[in-house]
Amino acid sequence: MIKTLIAAIALFGIAAPLAAAPAITEGDFNIRDFKFASGETLPELRLHYMTLGTAHRNRRGHVDNAVLILHGTGGDGHQFLRPQFAGVLFVSGGLLDPAKTFIILPDGIGHGRSSKPSDGLHARFPHYGYADMVAAQHALVRDGLHVDHLRLVMGTSMGCMHSFIWGETYPDMMDALMPLACLPMQIAGRNRMWRKMTMDAIRNDPAWNGGEYKSEPRDGLRTAADMLMIAGSAPLAMQKAFPTRDAADAFVTESVDRYLATLDANDLLYQVDASRDYDPSANLGTIKAPVMWVNSADDFINPPELGIAEKMVSAIPRGKFVLIPIGDQTHGHGTHTWAAVWKDRLAELLAESARE
Repeated sequence: MIKTLIAAIALFGIAAPLAAAPAITEGDFNIRDFKFASGETLPELRLHYMTLGTAHRNRRGHVDNAVLILHGTGGDGHQFLRPQFAGVLFVSGGLLDPAKTFIILPDGIGHGRSSKPSDGLHARFPHYGYADMVAAQHALVRDGLHVDHLRLVMGTSMGCMHSFIWGETYPDMMDALMPLACLPMQIAGRNRMWRKMTMDAIRNDPAWNGGEYKSEPRDGLRTAADMLMIAGSAPLAMQKAFPTRDAADAFVTESVDRYLATLDANDLLYQVDASRDYDPSANLGTIKAPVMWVNSADDFINPPELGIAEKMVSAIPRGKFVLIPIGDQTHGHGTHTWAAVWKDRLAELLAESARE
């Protein structure tokens, strides 16, 4: 039951057990007078991050072993320390062994311990979008960590979308891209609909009070939690784990209670709304690095029957698209964090880009 619970909530980063991890360095990078695409500014934007391993510089003085990994909506860098990810990749001899790799795990704007509405500005917090989030990540990497080149940029869900933006905005900065669980186009159709339902549920709860609530708007958040559960669901795995009505009902109650214990309405509203400016479709041809793009066939958010990925991958000069079939090892949208399912594709990408 716990395994499926983690899969179902992986999209939105509810706390889960961590793998035994190598030494981790945590820090905050503060960006002065950060200007958002909306024209709004913050006198100081804080971007929290973790790193594993040590940056290595080649004979020309350029970092050659840095890997940037970007989290999903509502998550943070800690989600990559879970056993299903870190226990597969961040181990001795693993594909991203910290003894050889400098791993960068930032918390995006509005997430984790980075600047966010719940810090005090509430609905007066600048209305950030994905372009702002990527610009801040780039500032952290370049100015905060003094990394001028990335061996790999990979991301899950929202981080998947961010990786496409990275590839277009900074095409000479990375050797390889691995987007996991997204589509490189404007969010529309059912994907936009469940997001709008989530935002409307919060905004239409009188207790939200324009973002100046004294206590969390529980009715709105309960509806939002229901939508998040559906978006992260894995039908085959959930049917096996909860084969009776009572088991399914108990899972819903447990999961919604977990959400309500951790969610902040303004933070969630901003997180879901941030995708409004996303649409890299017109510039996919500018991506220079090899791309290994992986989705799973049981992904509610990016359903394979749309056929979008198969059409769009041809616009990426060195792009490959892989659709993982539904099976005992897939976890719906959350398959993006179960590295054992797709690690062979990562190995293929790293081998191909190492020949450059």
